[in-house]
Amino acid sequence: MEIRLSVLTGQKVPDFSAASTGGEISLSALKGRKLVLYFYPKDNTPGCTNESIDFRDRQQAFAEAGAVIVGVSRDSLKSHEGFRAKHQLPFELISDPDETLCELFGVMKMKNMYGRQARGVERSTFVIDAQGKLAREWRGVKVPGHADEVLQAVQSP
Repeated sequence: MEIRLSVLTGQKVPDFSAASTGGEISLSALKGRKLVLYFYPKDNTPGCTNESIDFRDRQQAFAEAGAVIVGVSRDSLKSHEGFRAKHQLPFELISDPDETLCELFGVMKMKNMYGRQARGVERSTFVIDAQGKLAREWRGVKVPGHADEVLQAVQSP
């Protein structure tokens, strides 16, 4: 069963707080800045590494557009810290082992893993505007070109 975000584009996203590699992050603390929240399945896997590196390489352009990038997966903070250090990621990674944020944004789905059904994170990205409203969402993301597409969305008025 797939759950979808109860907030529609243009609606306010409920405030949340979560543990991250830099301490607690909350949506309310980021008010006044755009937030790029990207959900990925697992640290140190090829697609997730490439996606994170793509966001890393565009970090300056996102910052110039007034946006903060934050990655989210179910991995532990310890795993995130190693992943972040290994790939020199300049942004925070949220650990969501109890799937609170994953459920809020409706990114959990049944996937085929090596011929078996497994519940996992659907690679998804959300842009929350400076007023805390959902501005854009991408689901079932394919990594090549995705960070550029998100950057264009953040740069447009």
